[in-house]
Amino acid sequence: MLLNVYKGMMSLSAPLLEAYLKKRARNGKEDTARAQERRGYAARARGEGRLVWFHAASVGESLSLLSIVAKMRAEHPETAIMVTTGTVTSARLMAERLPEGAFHQYVPVDHPLWVSRFLDHWKPDFVVWAESELWPNMLRAIGARGIPAVLLNARMSERSFRRWKWASGAIGQVLSCFSLCLAQNEGEAARLRALGANNVQVSANLKYAAAPLPNDAQKLEALRAQTANRTLLLWASTHPGEEKLALAAHKALSTSCKNLLTIIVPRHPVRGGEIKALAVAAGMKASLRSEAAQPEEVYVADTMGELGLFYRLCKTVVMGGSFNGTGGHNPIEPGQFGCVIFYGPDMHNFITISADFLQKGAAVQVKDADELNEKLQAVLANPGDFASFGAAAEEMTREKSHVVDDLAALLEPFIARPVKEGEAGA
Repeated sequence: MLLNVYKGMMSLSAPLLEAYLKKRARNGKEDTARAQERRGYAARARGEGRLVWFHAASVGESLSLLSIVAKMRAEHPETAIMVTTGTVTSARLMAERLPEGAFHQYVPVDHPLWVSRFLDHWKPDFVVWAESELWPNMLRAIGARGIPAVLLNARMSERSFRRWKWASGAIGQVLSCFSLCLAQNEGEAARLRALGANNVQVSANLKYAAAPLPNDAQKLEALRAQTANRTLLLWASTHPGEEKLALAAHKALSTSCKNLLTIIVPRHPVRGGEIKALAVAAGMKASLRSEAAQPEEVYVADTMGELGLFYRLCKTVVMGGSFNGTGGHNPIEPGQFGCVIFYGPDMHNFITISADFLQKGAAVQVKDADELNEKLQAVLANPGDFASFGAAAEEMTREKSHVVDDLAALLEPFIARPVKEGEAGA
């Protein structure tokens, strides 16, 4: 009943959805050149043969899929792979990093007509849905068409479970479209089962299989030359409010560390000017990387896709999103480079990974900004005392990088499954 109400409301909401997409486009959150993809129109022909469709919500999820997409293309070169996401940033990254034979499309908004238009064109033979973005109309349509589907790296937090259990019948119908659900830990697996998911298993986290973030070697050498005599502190993927913490920390730390350079990489580069203005208003010299400026006291890296460069440059990293309720960002990425990682009290988007890091002594979690400043003071004064954290992070992420083979083995029966007459792609 609830899902039918949702479907009816979405069917009638096309004018509101159009207004919503146009507003996002004005704010730079939609790709105007490819706007019709969000309405289910394809940007290219399907082509003959089998098509496997991977869906990820945004940047982190899509990057985690690259390793398994590459492995699948290598083992099944006759199979085309489509990766869908919903954000401009993830689309740009996929265009740069997807292997030959794989391509990107924007996922349509969950309007029933737009969903049908998308599926009628692409006719995927197998669907892999990453993590926790569950669109009811799309998933029910996949189920109704008999397309095999797997939920990969499935998440169902306690908070989400409490919300969904009041509509367990509805979420159960949505989850029933998946032939296999691969959960990140036993707690999330139990919650998925309680909500009606079928064939739930605990599997390794695919994010560990992601290749280290790339970088431009010449740009890295140039930055190393510019910062050769500086003590570096990196704030990665920050959100509004966290830059104020970074600036306050810089002020406190620079009294004893005169050559300190604080580098801020905002989650959304468009906020670079705003962050520079905050630093200037606080009495600091600040510069923007997008303006090719030299690093000052505070260097705002408001460019796209350069975190790999900064994780190679800076070995002391504060993870953004962990101090403002966002739920944190992926510590595996700096861990692969042996960085000493600090994060705040809220890592609910990375519960299992965060626990892995803490258990192995591969990261430092703090309860608030005061404790963070205390720890940063210690690491900047005596970096050798914290070297074991970086070494543990690098070792653990290297050991866990084999998970792509385990996950590929679980997906292989679906990839190799013959397509029967009348099914999608037949």
